[in-house]
Amino acid sequence: MTQLQFRRNRRLRNSATMRSMVRETILRKEDFIYPMFIIEGENVKNEISSMPGIYQLSLDRLLEEVEEVVSLGIPSVILFGIPSEKDATGTGAFDDEGIVQRATRLIKEKHPELVVIADTCLCEYTDHGHCGVVHGSDVLNDPSLELLAKTAVSQAKAGADIIAPSNMMDGFVVAIRQALDEKGFENVPIMSYAVKYASAYYGPFRDAAESAPQFGDRKTYQMDPANRMEALREAESDVMEGADFLIVKPALSYLDIMRDVKNNVLLPVVAYNVSGEYSMVKAAAQNGWINEKEIVLETLTSMKRAGADLIMTYHAKDAARWLEGK
Repeated sequence: MTQLQFRRNRRLRNSATMRSMVRETILRKEDFIYPMFIIEGENVKNEISSMPGIYQLSLDRLLEEVEEVVSLGIPSVILFGIPSEKDATGTGAFDDEGIVQRATRLIKEKHPELVVIADTCLCEYTDHGHCGVVHGSDVLNDPSLELLAKTAVSQAKAGADIIAPSNMMDGFVVAIRQALDEKGFENVPIMSYAVKYASAYYGPFRDAAESAPQFGDRKTYQMDPANRMEALREAESDVMEGADFLIVKPALSYLDIMRDVKNNVLLPVVAYNVSGEYSMVKAAAQNGWINEKEIVLETLTSMKRAGADLIMTYHAKDAARWLEGK
């Protein structure tokens, strides 16, 4: 045995303190963005059956949740709206008295320090459930840009700190950037859903946002899960068009893509830990099959290790508590 030569890598794992000292990836509550679903009505707090612990909230119940988010030290929320009425062009998305606009004003009035991100899309507001203007069975790219730009301006007027367009129309970043600049919102950043795959992991979200397409699917505008290089083309386009952050969605099955994007752009990268990823963990935990805390923290750490600077996650409140030892 005295002739053996090998490295003793275990020396740096001898104790919890030693492991902490040499840890390469640090997960913090400041990394989290918490998604919230705002719905019309009064005294509404509907738990989403496929997403235990996540709710549709009416405006009069919204601040309860926001107070908890703030108390936990989570710095940001992203808002998704569920209007009382929908139409073919998603008029509620760019209504200055729309549900997200009113929610934004309410939050910023009570908690100006909380960063409010407005999801900028039409799917929650259209009666057909697609993310743009529809003609027959086609989702039209260029006519959709005008409505998305109007939506972004309306959200910025309401006080949104960040605009997050998620529609995957070609040119959506430059259209929104130009509209914001023309209306005096040149300092409002764009957090682009730059790399968004046509994923089966979105199922529970469509329950929460009531946004399932009424015909067809979104594969003509969201990306093919089999493609890798296409992600870099999409990211490059959004950088050139003026994006300030790039989102990779989903996160868990696309960690390789996240690392590719991080290695090729200089902008902050955001992982969206999507509804299906959340629901699988919750279901397994409720059945006693996994340790929820350990699984969640390991999963979120993997996203940071893969290159995420920020993480949108429905686990944010629990994870913030766990990171504080609660």
